[in-house]
Amino acid sequence: MRKSLLPSLVLCLLWLALAPVSAQNDGGEKASITVNFSKELGPMYPAWAWFGYDEPNYTYMKDGKKLLTELAELSPVPVYVRAHSLLVTGDGTAALKWGSTNAYTEDASGNPVYNWAIIDSIFDTYVQRGMKPLAQIGFMPEALSVKPQPYRHHWKPGRPYNEIYTGWTQPPKDYEKWAELVYQWVKHSVERYGKEEVESWYWELWNEPDSPYWGGTTDEYLKLYDYSAHAARRALPTIKFGGPHVTGPAGSRGAKFLHAFLQHCISGKNYVTGETGSPLDFIAYHAKGAPRVVEGHVRMDMGRQLRDIASGFKIVTSYPEVKNLPIIIGESDPEGCAACGMATNPENAYRNGTMYSSYTAASFARKYALADSLNANLLGAVSWSFEFEDQPWFYGFRDLATNGVDKPVLNVFRMFGMMQGTRADVQASQMYNLKKVVDKSIRESQRDIGAFATADKKTAAVMVWNYHDDDVPVPAAPVQVNLEGIPVKSVKLTHYRIDHEHSNSYEVWKKMGSPQNPTQAQITELEKAGQLKTVGKPEKLKVKNGKANVSFNLPSQGVSLLKLDW
Repeated sequence: MRKSLLPSLVLCLLWLALAPVSAQNDGGEKASITVNFSKELGPMYPAWAWFGYDEPNYTYMKDGKKLLTELAELSPVPVYVRAHSLLVTGDGTAALKWGSTNAYTEDASGNPVYNWAIIDSIFDTYVQRGMKPLAQIGFMPEALSVKPQPYRHHWKPGRPYNEIYTGWTQPPKDYEKWAELVYQWVKHSVERYGKEEVESWYWELWNEPDSPYWGGTTDEYLKLYDYSAHAARRALPTIKFGGPHVTGPAGSRGAKFLHAFLQHCISGKNYVTGETGSPLDFIAYHAKGAPRVVEGHVRMDMGRQLRDIASGFKIVTSYPEVKNLPIIIGESDPEGCAACGMATNPENAYRNGTMYSSYTAASFARKYALADSLNANLLGAVSWSFEFEDQPWFYGFRDLATNGVDKPVLNVFRMFGMMQGTRADVQASQMYNLKKVVDKSIRESQRDIGAFATADKKTAAVMVWNYHDDDVPVPAAPVQVNLEGIPVKSVKLTHYRIDHEHSNSYEVWKKMGSPQNPTQAQITELEKAGQLKTVGKPEKLKVKNGKANVSFNLPSQGVSLLKLDW
């Protein structure tokens, strides 16, 4: 009998050795997390409260307004919004990777004609909700482009991405006319919204000028920056102006451009004034991951995104003249094409379900930690994720909502909205350390069961996630959260959760049969399912000598928020 069992035993051991790494070590040893609220790491600044998108005309449409209202409501502080194509020529018709405002045209004699109607519709939508623009000056109006044709593109998912780069990417044929356009826009904004309001915005030039988004040279971008910054300050001397929003600095292209930009702003000859340097109030660059399909499942690459962030921090802090300036990660995402759905890009299948939400929780915690470790002044990280008007339900776009129904990832930001005060120390037995995540991502057999915590005068919060780069189903993990430094004898505990059963419109939609034409009753049910849900009802938690503990099972790719109030 022992001989007959031996082959089976060998096969069993071989299966365990070759099993997907994320499927091991789950559902067994309890993950222990200790949070000390009395040990402060620094302020809980709202780096998460920044969002962006390619299609500016979605802003004032039905679902765009609904989502912006929700984003404004989930945050106790103003949410900042960045959108492309605010100066592009066109009739304002929305399309994928396209937007237009027709802000600048010329008459038959070549004289400028300014029309702020569509831009006002966009910014009015923000300001009415207490939101703030991260106002992007770009792209090139057709009448100013040195190579205007072809201008309007008609790109669709599955088509070559380079088709989007048309006449709007080009430098201006007249830098003085461009500067006057910038001046008139800022001046108009001050007149419409007031000096104090516009002073609270951030203004920047272009997008990814080290990529085909910019059809000129590096020097031509620097020239455009000088003309833009000078014109903006002429209209509003106290304006906050910066750039350059390059691609990931972990790559040589992005790093080279970022160095050239900083050196120019610090010690270069200004193209407008002839003096040394150029105005710079904040520094921006992008950071992206790179998911792919491996053995039939999606594998994320958080480490790649964090290496971009870390590389940018190191470049900025290497210059004494600018090392303390605010840094904005102008696009901070798991990958690079929001409008590429999973039908054409199967690696984007992470977007509808809980993998996107758990990735967001685990990655944002590391953004704060990276800023601390590298002494970088992180201001915000823009999630390039909004909504796509009148598109198929759950098509796999990188969005926060589909047809007005919130996706699971939006609920992570609702959780962040409840985290205020100061960041607290966390020690976790199954949480990857920062260096390992940056260097190798989250690929070993152990899952990343970690936490991020905050405390304020009468409230505290602990966000807990069960994440792995490999999206392979595994059993739920037992978790014990030990709470220390609680200043009262009892607290109200509310346990919020994102998983297959909570705060998850996608799973409800699939159970409905994945309808592309849901009834109004189904839409109402989906809208309800998309809201942040609790596990049970709030309960009273006893505290002894400043300590308490909470135990629960956390599903794979699940996120919990333990909210304490007293």
